[in-house]
Amino acid sequence: MDWGNGPTYREEPEPMSAETNPTPADGETAAPSPNRGLGRRPLLTAAAGAALLTPLPRRARAQGANHLRIGFLSPRSGALAGFGETDGYVLDVARKALANGIAINGQTYTVEILDRDTQSDPARAGQLAHSLINEAGVDLMLSTSTPEVVNPVSDACEAAGVPSLSTIMPWEAWYFGRGAKPGQPSPFRWTYLFSFGVDEFAKSYISTWNGPVKTNRRVGVLYPNDADGNAIRAHLAPKLKEAGFEIFDPGPYEDGTTDYSAQIAFFKRNRCEIFNTFPIPPDFATFWRQAAQQGYTRMVKIAEVAKTGLFPSSIEALGPLGYNIAAGVYWHPDFPYRSPLTGLDGHALAQGYETASGKQWTQQLGASLSLIDAGIAALKASANPKDKKAVAESLSRLKAMTMMGELDFTKGPVPNVFATPIIGAQWIKAKPGSRFKLDYVIIENANDPNVPVSNKLMPYSA
Repeated sequence: MDWGNGPTYREEPEPMSAETNPTPADGETAAPSPNRGLGRRPLLTAAAGAALLTPLPRRARAQGANHLRIGFLSPRSGALAGFGETDGYVLDVARKALANGIAINGQTYTVEILDRDTQSDPARAGQLAHSLINEAGVDLMLSTSTPEVVNPVSDACEAAGVPSLSTIMPWEAWYFGRGAKPGQPSPFRWTYLFSFGVDEFAKSYISTWNGPVKTNRRVGVLYPNDADGNAIRAHLAPKLKEAGFEIFDPGPYEDGTTDYSAQIAFFKRNRCEIFNTFPIPPDFATFWRQAAQQGYTRMVKIAEVAKTGLFPSSIEALGPLGYNIAAGVYWHPDFPYRSPLTGLDGHALAQGYETASGKQWTQQLGASLSLIDAGIAALKASANPKDKKAVAESLSRLKAMTMMGELDFTKGPVPNVFATPIIGAQWIKAKPGSRFKLDYVIIENANDPNVPVSNKLMPYSA
């Protein structure tokens, strides 16, 4: 893929068996994943468990004492491809910064990043993780973007005793969704996550909804029957009620639903002037177009979306229906933080991507680079990056600066997790003469006052 004058995207292939890396033949369709629901922790099969006991291939054993391999999994294709759209660029930037290796405890280590596309399929994500563990012999696993990727990868690493660091999914869906219990010790020794949670969404939403746009405080929520939706329904809705908002929930729906007439009628009947949802992107596009056809969007004063509406491509696809949609950001070029690995600030990273790709920046740029920054910091803090136990222990006490802000795993909110901010933002029509059709502006900063606010919230129906 040609990025013009910028870094050239490349994926470093790793030979895999058809069993661990199934790819359909031309014209064929991959079998649907049995783990689509994601509400429960995936179970390791007997075959997978046996694979964990199989000696590493000679190639993996012969890496060398001073060579580090890092696995990197994200969705570059499929329903969640928007999350992985910028990862090729980020990986090239990171690889160039790592070209001379890293110094740890007086030794220089070469670093190889093995990136894989999960194709937005949880089963494939788990299979790729097993392959990177058993065939490539990775020293650290990184994964990003939604439970569909992060949960099965984390489970594979936990079972295999491989240190893992992940980001970008509600931490409740990662921690409790994988079997941890409130008030009990963490069951996880090897897997760690830095990401936003319900408290961060609630604080940002309440700040936004109490802002300049006046509403009747009646909120229509459309939460899917998946790990994200179930966690949000159980934990976010009660916090919104406590803040004085009325919640109208027509109940969970299945991913891939094509007719939302019943839900739309429910929201109209209850005069829900605020709308909130956490769907996969294709489902939101279907719902929002039907909501416009059936007159609900004319009633909406604040449209607040998450998991979808995060990237310019998904908003542009909605045409005029995309203008003035609010969607919190986990990273924005205006965040006042730099990447320790590359030295880039947010604007330099965004501008570099736009120049190289011809596309508008997305918030995943800063998140993926933050994941790599944090992973490298953990390897350095371990003193012995070839000792998996030492790396896992360094993750448990990691304090590191990233483009998303400072991480401190000693602060919780629960073991193995550090909660990062959600900042309120809104998609607006770009000014005449702008390079792109949309501008993504920050409208509130309750979770991180260091982030500058540039605009006031505009009503959706404006």
